[in-house]
Amino acid sequence: MAGALLTVGVLRSGSWPATASHEVAGTTTAQTPAPAGSIAPTKSAAAADPAVATSTASDDESAELDSGNWPNDAPTPEQVFTAQPEALRKAVGALAARTPGKTNVYALAFGGDGSEDVFRNEAEYVDSLVSKRFASPGHTLVLENNPATLTTRPLASWTNLEGAIDGLAKVMDPREDILVVYVATHGGSDHTLLVDMDPIPLDQLDPEGLAQILSRHAFRWKVVVVNACYSGGFIPKLSGPGSLVMTSARADRTSFGCGVDSDITYFGRAWLVDGLNATPDFVEAFGKAKAEIAAWETKDSLQASEPQIAIGNGIEAKLAAWRNSVKAGPAVPFEPAK
Repeated sequence: MAGALLTVGVLRSGSWPATASHEVAGTTTAQTPAPAGSIAPTKSAAAADPAVATSTASDDESAELDSGNWPNDAPTPEQVFTAQPEALRKAVGALAARTPGKTNVYALAFGGDGSEDVFRNEAEYVDSLVSKRFASPGHTLVLENNPATLTTRPLASWTNLEGAIDGLAKVMDPREDILVVYVATHGGSDHTLLVDMDPIPLDQLDPEGLAQILSRHAFRWKVVVVNACYSGGFIPKLSGPGSLVMTSARADRTSFGCGVDSDITYFGRAWLVDGLNATPDFVEAFGKAKAEIAAWETKDSLQASEPQIAIGNGIEAKLAAWRNSVKAGPAVPFEPAK
């Protein structure tokens, strides 16, 4: 049974205040936790022999325990909020310069929900994968909401996402390089993504908003991955020439593997870890991941999430040219973020 996470979110659409209080309350905004007996990986478990995930996304008490004692512990919510411009400036400043004369890949990882470590784990694994597997250290900018990283990473927020895109545009060659965006969080049936670091008020993200942010600069080549329930609803707004868009579920289906007892989602394990460590080809890795997820869901008697893919004109050839210019490193083992 899918967990239901109830929240009230604000979308940046229309005129304020008339339309600024868009409610997500009552919507299923959760990747579905792995059921009892699931073969999908869970917290403190080896990939080959996972433990049982039993928590639901609405398990407030467990989420509180998992998140430590914040916001009662320092820093305070106001301190975190006011520190964001400097935190983002430092993160952008730490990006490595592009290698001239070749196609570079830069990644932006966004872990949206601060109540579960699973999203932080995936955002930080993207950094490891790009740095080691794809031989591009310093080419990833991580935005994440998690009590453990409030003083070390910029928050995953609408404003920081805009600033991160602006910063990447200054480092990259937008006509030559490839921008990879990986978003992991809970998703609602209305195709709103949960962006939450309670009690800090953060705007929620929808397909129109994400498309608007990505259009701030003319990135010719993009790979956008949305790992959330109902994430197929992002494809119409994000797909197009030069873009590869992948989602963990159909527009009307949930995806699985979140929860406070989980280290990584089904899609995160299948595409990021198993798929991209088997092949540097993003599309081929997606095919492997889709089959792997289907096998897990069949074994667990779950309704198929049916991950989606949209391949725009030219992007496969561009990615092939990039792969030919980069010697892929060894497989990067997945470990939960410390």
